[in-house]
Amino acid sequence: MPRSHFHPAVASWFNSQFDQPTEVQVQAWPAIQGGSHTLIAAPTGSGKTLAAFLAVINELVRDGELFGLPDETRILYVSPLKALSNDINRNLEAPLVGITQELPSPSPLLIRSAVRTGDTPQAERAKVRRQPPHILVTTPESLFIFLTSESGRRILQTVRTVIVDELHALAGNKRGAHLSLSLERLDALCVKPPVRIGISATQKPIDHMAAFLIGDRTGNDKCRIIDTGFVRDRDLAIELPRSPLQPIMPAEVWSEIYDRLADLIAEHRSTLIFVNTRRLAERVSRHLAERMQERGLPASGVTAHHGSLARDHRLDAEQRLKNGELNALVATASLELGIDIGDIDLTCLLGSPRGIATFLQRVGRSGHGVNALPKGRLFPLSRDDLMECTALLDAVQRQELDAIQLVRPAWDVLAQQIVAETAAEEWRVDDLYTVLRRAWPYRETTRERFNEIIQMLADGYTTRRGRRGAHLHLDAVNGKIRGRRGARLTAITNGGAIPDQFDYDVVLLPEEFPVGSLNEDFAFESLPGDIFQLGNTAYRIIRIELGKVYVEDAKGQSPSIPFWFGEAPGRSDELSLAVSRLRAQLDHQLSASKDGIARTRDWLQRTIGLTASAAGQLAEYAALAKAALGSLPTQHFELQVAALDDSIILSLGPTHSFPLLEVVDYLRPHSVREVLIQALLNAPMFPTRWRWVTTTALAVRRNRNGKKVPAQFQRSDADDLLAVIFPDQLACAENITGQREIPDHPLVAQVLSDCLTEVMDVDGLQRLISRLNDKDNSTPPIKITARELACLHRSRNSIQLQLRPSALRPGPIHRTPMNSTMHWCYPGFLKRARSVIRCLSGPSISNNWCSTNAQPHCRSRRGPYSGPVQNGCHSWHGV
Repeated sequence: MPRSHFHPAVASWFNSQFDQPTEVQVQAWPAIQGGSHTLIAAPTGSGKTLAAFLAVINELVRDGELFGLPDETRILYVSPLKALSNDINRNLEAPLVGITQELPSPSPLLIRSAVRTGDTPQAERAKVRRQPPHILVTTPESLFIFLTSESGRRILQTVRTVIVDELHALAGNKRGAHLSLSLERLDALCVKPPVRIGISATQKPIDHMAAFLIGDRTGNDKCRIIDTGFVRDRDLAIELPRSPLQPIMPAEVWSEIYDRLADLIAEHRSTLIFVNTRRLAERVSRHLAERMQERGLPASGVTAHHGSLARDHRLDAEQRLKNGELNALVATASLELGIDIGDIDLTCLLGSPRGIATFLQRVGRSGHGVNALPKGRLFPLSRDDLMECTALLDAVQRQELDAIQLVRPAWDVLAQQIVAETAAEEWRVDDLYTVLRRAWPYRETTRERFNEIIQMLADGYTTRRGRRGAHLHLDAVNGKIRGRRGARLTAITNGGAIPDQFDYDVVLLPEEFPVGSLNEDFAFESLPGDIFQLGNTAYRIIRIELGKVYVEDAKGQSPSIPFWFGEAPGRSDELSLAVSRLRAQLDHQLSASKDGIARTRDWLQRTIGLTASAAGQLAEYAALAKAALGSLPTQHFELQVAALDDSIILSLGPTHSFPLLEVVDYLRPHSVREVLIQALLNAPMFPTRWRWVTTTALAVRRNRNGKKVPAQFQRSDADDLLAVIFPDQLACAENITGQREIPDHPLVAQVLSDCLTEVMDVDGLQRLISRLNDKDNSTPPIKITARELACLHRSRNSIQLQLRPSALRPGPIHRTPMNSTMHWCYPGFLKRARSVIRCLSGPSISNNWCSTNAQPHCRSRRGPYSGPVQNGCHSWHGV
């Protein structure tokens, strides 16, 4: 390494550990040492975290070489995961000890680091307050607490550098908005605004990520971007069971997958298996443990790792895997980021990870080193999944990456941060507006909206239980605000942007040892004596109390597998386009010669590198679809009732006879947003999101008097607040004439925004409806064609909707034996299709939509259709 840039002790330690610096380190060190805000983008295992840390540690060594360092915090490291924070602190110990040993003896220099997260014991928290560490490792939520408490503000006011790791995991959600406001508060607290360093392996578009990191700045305060790409050599392949894949995985095929996984585990020293749900993690770990015993390996060599397991179990699993004591670990996204779990030989993924960046992150857990080779195996779980996994490999070969949609302004998060900051010190409204508006998501926040939130926090709400939610004193004459009595405690104990899911804690008796957590609904459905599995261990329920399930060891008895709601990921737009492109290529190959299947099979093997079995199954599947439809859809969106996330299915009875082409005119671009808003008010998503928003905005408390507020009380408090702000929402539908009148209130606006943009994609829907209704051909045309399809038991009519060119979200094709069913498939305007099915089947829009609960009068206003269509299966497929 260049000794001219580093203290001799730092350079000596680095040279003793590494042959030479990596490319990202060579480029990043001059930028960081020059005092510039820096964004580092590099592949997993390229040493980017060390690139950031070593440069700032070198500054500590130079400052403290002669006289030592004062007891003050200079470096703040923020990561999205508690486990990642602990891991980084452990990895800091080795370089800090090594560099200290390289210093001439005796040396007064002693660099201390500490972790402060929600899992940190009270004794360690007190130690941090007494003697601030030079390097503080924390999470966004704990940083918020530091910025709000008196002792925390004293510690943070000396910070010179902030390192934000895994930036991509925060930039697209409310935690990112929360962190961006915290960083602006930190700038205002420190004598000199700290230098910001962002780290991530998957960032696109990178200039937007740089803007998110440093906020809305002017002048010379720019960000240096160190981008060495995300491409590296990888050993990737698709694994298929011996039996052909089916639309739904049969039990015998699952057994073949478990057998193959067990063989791969036996062939490798350590294997990491990723699944998309916690329930599947528990099920897979159980079946693999049984197969390990059959192969003479201990069943304890396989365990599960996910967010519903207790911290001690997760840390133990990580440490056992790192020490080589664990043959395989079955994990969800809990191990997706850069936690150090040792040298992993193989990464397996059951099912498509639904995103290119997610795939690269997960595969990068194996071969996590500068010269190591990541090795990943994809296990498709259906024929459609095989299509998606193939498109995923093709996208990786083309060096494509998912774009990160930066988070929108969240008014509930802004309200929480205003309460926290004004509880810490008095502010002029103008000055606070200027500071918080620098956060990138809030750069376009109007003064009117800011004043509305200030007024809301000052006035509070008058409910049947009295006045609540008044956290500020507003001096409107002098333009000043400060927190009311108790506002600081409320913010500290109720802060954060992670919603409360009301999970039940699982407690092992007689030790009263925390095991993990269960979904609220699973706990409701369970009884004393039931046996379930958590962390690949069986437990028997002894009793169930409010918020807790007390269990004992079931001593290996056969358990049931718990379920958790709302955890399956949605597919990214970029992967959807890759699936579309693959279908177009398959269509071309199948049409190019008489022996289309053989030609397509060879093309898949030669171009994408599929095995003969995978290429054969995919070619035959594509040929069957082409024979049924006449051409392979390049943009198709499918949903089986509420199983996937790409479309709507509208079921019509035999009395609904009218030209199906009329459905295209049922919605107009200018009215679709209002129709969807009125629909979602009847859907379960609204009260749930309302509770989340009100708790985030501190209007409803999650914790009171040191205890968690029970779920039913939180729901009741949220309903009371809704009755004050939005009375029409709780009114009887028979007493409301026309549409509900929506109040212009920041919290209501935030709930609607969350439903329309997080749960759904209303902008995508508007674009689609605009193209459907474009009569002047000002946009790329959408061609509607009709073709007869053979249903499962007899020939029936069908309508196929073709959308060209491919600019929307793709998906697989399915036909259904449902009688008189119309599928209207919307390309990708929903991120959670279950929600829109519930929305559009509500009574408030029955005059505009023929939905699953439509009445006989729900038909075209032009009158019934008396054409030749008879009790047939009408399937509209967006292509």
